[in-house]
Amino acid sequence: MNPSPIKVLLIDDEPAQAWLIREYLQSAARNSVELECAETLADGLRRLAGGGIHVVLLDLSLPDSLGTATFAKMHAQYSGMPVVVLTNLEDEELGRKLVSSGAQDYLVKGQINELILYRALRYAIERKQGEAEREKLIQELQQALAEVKKLSGLLPICAHCKKIRDEKGYWHQVEIYVRDHSEAKFTHGLCEDCAKKFYPGLDLPPKDR
Repeated sequence: MNPSPIKVLLIDDEPAQAWLIREYLQSAARNSVELECAETLADGLRRLAGGGIHVVLLDLSLPDSLGTATFAKMHAQYSGMPVVVLTNLEDEELGRKLVSSGAQDYLVKGQINELILYRALRYAIERKQGEAEREKLIQELQQALAEVKKLSGLLPICAHCKKIRDEKGYWHQVEIYVRDHSEAKFTHGLCEDCAKKFYPGLDLPPKDR
Protein backbone atom coordinates (compact mmCIF):
# COMPACT_ATOMS: atom_id res chain seq x y z
CA MET A 1 0.00 0.00 0.00
CA ASN A 2 1.48 3.33 -1.04
CA PRO A 3 1.70 6.02 1.67
CA SER A 4 -0.49 9.09 1.35
CA PRO A 5 1.20 11.98 -0.49
CA ILE A 6 2.66 14.90 1.41
CA LYS A 7 0.40 17.91 0.94
CA VAL A 8 2.41 21.11 0.62
CA LEU A 9 0.95 24.62 0.66
CA LEU A 10 3.11 27.19 -1.10
CA ILE A 11 2.28 30.79 -0.15
CA ASP A 12 4.02 32.95 -2.76
CA ASP A 13 2.75 35.57 -5.19
CA GLU A 14 5.39 34.92 -7.88
CA PRO A 15 4.00 32.59 -10.61
CA ALA A 16 7.51 31.76 -11.80
CA GLN A 17 8.54 30.66 -8.30
CA ALA A 18 5.41 28.52 -7.96
CA TRP A 19 6.13 26.88 -11.33
CA LEU A 20 9.73 26.16 -10.29
CA ILE A 21 8.70 24.68 -6.94
CA ARG A 22 6.17 22.44 -8.66
CA GLU A 23 8.78 21.23 -11.16
CA TYR A 24 11.28 20.50 -8.38
CA LEU A 25 8.78 18.48 -6.37
CA GLN A 26 7.64 16.52 -9.40
CA SER A 27 11.24 15.70 -10.19
CA ALA A 28 12.24 14.72 -6.64
CA ALA A 29 9.08 12.95 -5.51
CA ARG A 30 6.73 12.20 -8.34
CA ASN A 31 3.24 11.22 -7.09
CA SER A 32 4.31 11.44 -3.44
CA VAL A 33 3.79 15.21 -3.05
CA GLU A 34 0.73 17.33 -3.78
CA LEU A 35 1.29 21.08 -4.12
CA GLU A 36 -1.33 23.75 -3.54
CA CYS A 37 -0.65 27.46 -3.96
CA ALA A 38 -1.88 30.71 -2.43
CA GLU A 39 -0.74 34.17 -3.45
CA THR A 40 -1.50 36.05 -0.22
CA LEU A 41 -1.13 35.27 3.47
CA ALA A 42 -4.87 35.68 3.97
CA ASP A 43 -5.59 33.11 1.25
CA GLY A 44 -3.01 30.77 2.76
CA LEU A 45 -4.52 31.01 6.23
CA ARG A 46 -7.98 30.33 4.83
CA ARG A 47 -6.67 27.23 3.07
CA LEU A 48 -5.03 25.99 6.28
CA ALA A 49 -8.35 26.37 8.06
CA GLY A 50 -9.72 23.75 5.68
CA GLY A 51 -7.25 21.17 6.97
CA GLY A 52 -5.29 18.46 5.17
CA ILE A 53 -2.01 20.38 4.73
CA HIS A 54 1.14 18.74 6.10
CA VAL A 55 3.72 21.51 5.61
CA VAL A 56 3.83 25.16 4.47
CA LEU A 57 6.43 26.73 2.21
CA LEU A 58 6.17 30.42 3.07
CA ASP A 59 7.53 33.43 1.18
CA LEU A 60 8.09 36.36 3.54
CA SER A 61 7.27 39.05 0.97
CA LEU A 62 3.59 38.90 0.11
CA PRO A 63 1.09 41.50 -1.09
CA ASP A 64 -0.59 41.61 2.32
CA SER A 65 2.37 40.94 4.65
CA LEU A 66 6.12 41.53 4.77
CA GLY A 67 9.11 40.16 6.66
CA THR A 68 8.90 38.72 10.14
CA ALA A 69 5.24 39.68 10.47
CA THR A 70 4.41 37.13 7.77
CA PHE A 71 5.72 34.22 9.79
CA ALA A 72 4.49 35.68 13.09
CA LYS A 73 0.89 35.79 11.85
CA MET A 74 1.16 32.26 10.50
CA HIS A 75 2.73 30.89 13.68
CA ALA A 76 0.23 32.66 15.93
CA GLN A 77 -2.69 30.83 14.30
CA TYR A 78 -1.03 27.54 13.34
CA SER A 79 1.84 26.92 15.74
CA GLY A 80 1.56 23.19 15.16
CA MET A 81 2.09 23.48 11.41
CA PRO A 82 5.64 22.89 10.14
CA VAL A 83 6.78 25.92 8.13
CA VAL A 84 9.77 26.26 5.81
CA VAL A 85 10.52 29.92 5.10
CA LEU A 86 11.61 31.18 1.67
CA THR A 87 14.09 34.06 1.83
CA ASN A 88 16.12 36.15 -0.58
CA LEU A 89 19.89 35.98 -0.34
CA GLU A 90 20.10 39.23 1.61
CA ASP A 91 17.56 37.90 4.14
CA GLU A 92 19.47 34.75 5.08
CA GLU A 93 20.13 36.02 8.61
CA LEU A 94 16.42 36.69 8.96
CA GLY A 95 15.74 33.08 8.02
CA ARG A 96 17.99 31.89 10.85
CA LYS A 97 16.17 34.11 13.33
CA LEU A 98 12.80 32.78 12.23
CA VAL A 99 14.01 29.21 12.76
CA SER A 100 14.77 30.15 16.37
CA SER A 101 11.24 31.60 16.57
CA GLY A 102 9.51 28.41 15.48
CA ALA A 103 10.07 27.90 11.74
CA GLN A 104 11.41 24.44 10.95
CA ASP A 105 13.84 25.58 8.26
CA TYR A 106 14.58 28.27 5.68
CA LEU A 107 15.60 28.08 2.05
CA VAL A 108 17.32 30.82 0.06
CA LYS A 109 15.77 31.48 -3.34
CA GLY A 110 18.27 30.83 -6.10
CA GLN A 111 20.02 28.16 -4.03
CA ILE A 112 17.28 25.54 -4.14
CA ASN A 113 17.24 22.34 -6.14
CA GLU A 114 14.82 19.43 -6.14
CA LEU A 115 16.65 17.37 -3.50
CA ILE A 116 17.23 20.29 -1.13
CA LEU A 117 13.58 21.30 -1.37
CA TYR A 118 12.14 17.82 -0.87
CA ARG A 119 14.43 17.01 2.05
CA ALA A 120 13.69 20.32 3.76
CA LEU A 121 9.96 19.71 3.56
CA ARG A 122 10.17 16.09 4.68
CA TYR A 123 12.52 16.86 7.58
CA ALA A 124 10.32 19.80 8.62
CA ILE A 125 7.38 17.44 9.03
CA GLU A 126 9.47 14.90 10.95
CA ARG A 127 10.95 17.52 13.28
CA LYS A 128 7.53 19.01 14.02
CA GLN A 129 6.16 15.56 14.79
CA GLY A 130 9.11 15.00 17.12
CA GLU A 131 8.38 18.28 18.89
CA ALA A 132 4.73 17.31 19.32
CA GLU A 133 5.69 13.92 20.76
CA ARG A 134 8.14 15.55 23.21
CA GLU A 135 5.50 18.06 24.27
CA LYS A 136 3.02 15.25 24.87
CA LEU A 137 5.58 13.35 26.94
CA ILE A 138 6.37 16.46 29.00
CA GLN A 139 2.66 16.99 29.69
CA GLU A 140 2.26 13.36 30.74
CA LEU A 141 5.26 13.65 33.07
CA GLN A 142 3.92 16.86 34.56
CA GLN A 143 0.57 15.23 35.15
CA ALA A 144 2.26 12.23 36.78
CA LEU A 145 4.30 14.53 39.03
CA ALA A 146 1.16 16.43 39.96
CA GLU A 147 -0.46 13.16 40.99
CA VAL A 148 2.56 12.20 43.07
CA LYS A 149 2.53 15.61 44.75
CA LYS A 150 -0.95 14.84 46.05
CA LEU A 151 0.77 12.53 48.51
CA SER A 152 2.90 15.35 49.94
CA GLY A 153 2.02 17.36 53.01
CA LEU A 154 -0.12 16.16 55.93
CA LEU A 155 -2.39 13.16 55.39
CA PRO A 156 -5.09 12.51 58.02
CA ILE A 157 -4.68 8.87 59.07
CA CYS A 158 -6.72 6.95 61.64
CA ALA A 159 -4.58 6.06 64.64
CA HIS A 160 -6.42 2.74 65.04
CA CYS A 161 -7.29 1.26 61.63
CA LYS A 162 -4.74 3.32 59.61
CA LYS A 163 -7.25 4.44 57.01
CA ILE A 164 -6.52 7.74 55.21
CA ARG A 165 -9.05 10.53 54.85
CA ASP A 166 -9.21 12.10 51.38
CA GLU A 167 -9.85 15.74 50.50
CA LYS A 168 -13.62 15.08 50.42
CA GLY A 169 -13.68 13.63 53.92
CA TYR A 170 -13.99 9.94 52.98
CA TRP A 171 -11.84 7.29 54.61
CA HIS A 172 -9.93 4.76 52.50
CA GLN A 173 -7.59 1.85 53.05
CA VAL A 174 -3.98 2.97 52.68
CA GLU A 175 -3.36 0.84 49.60
CA ILE A 176 -6.49 2.15 47.86
CA TYR A 177 -5.57 5.77 48.54
CA VAL A 178 -1.98 5.33 47.34
CA ARG A 179 -3.14 3.42 44.26
CA ASP A 180 -5.55 6.21 43.28
CA HIS A 181 -2.95 8.95 43.78
CA SER A 182 0.12 7.35 42.22
CA GLU A 183 1.29 4.69 39.78
CA ALA A 184 2.07 2.23 42.61
CA LYS A 185 0.53 -1.24 42.61
CA PHE A 186 0.24 -3.52 45.63
CA THR A 187 0.78 -7.18 46.34
CA HIS A 188 -0.02 -8.72 49.71
CA GLY A 189 2.05 -10.78 52.06
CA LEU A 190 2.81 -11.16 55.76
CA CYS A 191 5.58 -9.55 57.70
CA GLU A 192 7.30 -11.65 60.39
CA ASP A 193 5.71 -9.81 63.32
CA CYS A 194 2.13 -10.21 62.00
CA ALA A 195 2.74 -13.85 61.15
CA LYS A 196 3.85 -14.59 64.72
CA LYS A 197 0.96 -12.61 66.23
CA PHE A 198 -1.95 -13.81 64.11
CA TYR A 199 -0.65 -17.16 62.72
CA PRO A 200 1.71 -18.57 65.35
CA GLY A 201 1.75 -22.00 63.76
CA LEU A 202 2.58 -20.75 60.28
CA ASP A 203 5.96 -21.81 58.94
CA LEU A 204 7.22 -18.91 56.81
CA PRO A 205 9.66 -19.56 53.95
CA PRO A 206 13.22 -18.33 54.60
CA LYS A 207 12.85 -15.20 52.47
CA ASP A 208 9.91 -13.98 54.61
CA ARG A 209 11.66 -14.52 57.93
